[in-house]
Amino acid sequence: MTGRTKAIVSGHSRGLGAAIAGELLERGVAVLGLARKGNPALAAQHGQQLEEVEIDLADSAALAAWLAGGALDAWMRDAGQMLLVNNAGTLQPMGPLPLQDAAAVARAVALNVATPMMLAAAFAQAGAAAGGAASTLHDSARDRRVLHISSGAARTPYAGWSVYCATKAALDHHARAVHADATPGLRICALAPGVIDTAMQGEIRASTLERFPLRDRFAQMQASGGLVAPALCAMHLVDFLLDEDFGREPTADLRELMQ
Repeated sequence: MTGRTKAIVSGHSRGLGAAIAGELLERGVAVLGLARKGNPALAAQHGQQLEEVEIDLADSAALAAWLAGGALDAWMRDAGQMLLVNNAGTLQPMGPLPLQDAAAVARAVALNVATPMMLAAAFAQAGAAAGGAASTLHDSARDRRVLHISSGAARTPYAGWSVYCATKAALDHHARAVHADATPGLRICALAPGVIDTAMQGEIRASTLERFPLRDRFAQMQASGGLVAPALCAMHLVDFLLDEDFGREPTADLRELMQ
């Protein structure tokens, strides 16, 4: 395999996405970060190794227009191994159906489901094109890996999280179906990373019991030191992403892999 390893990370401006992008950059992987805002700290530390695109990933039309512009294809042209980490997502709207705003539901489905699926399709197409004129759908010479950041909520229903649970479950099943396609050179996995100490956990603790009845359980986890630091999670996650066994199974839980 020729060319350098390159990765696309959505939602790289903060939280787990920032930690994943930072871990990849530390390992010499060039990163294209997609988010509403840039990450000045990573940019200052890694310079040209990091390229950033400021885009609202909940705006499917804007994402489609950016993808149609060819920037993704151009960026991946000299890549050997290619990685896509679909990290961007939202927990909102929380609460039972009568408390859910319809526009917020649409935004969540766009960000949590449409965006990763759009990026995965464009990534697979660009990955094949990066091999040159001889590349086809069945070009097995290229190593393309898609990682969906899933959640335990994809596999266990939680009161107040119907939108979040459903959208994460959609990513799990997308990974299963893509895995069944068995496209040569393309691997995929939807990975539940565990309970991470990010702003999303702050949203949970700030919610009302009416919107999320298990709020106090998560608050207790934070108080007792039960949340995993983003940097530690990112280290193990990138180990998994780069491992030869990545994609052997279409869904996984990072906590089980670390045992």
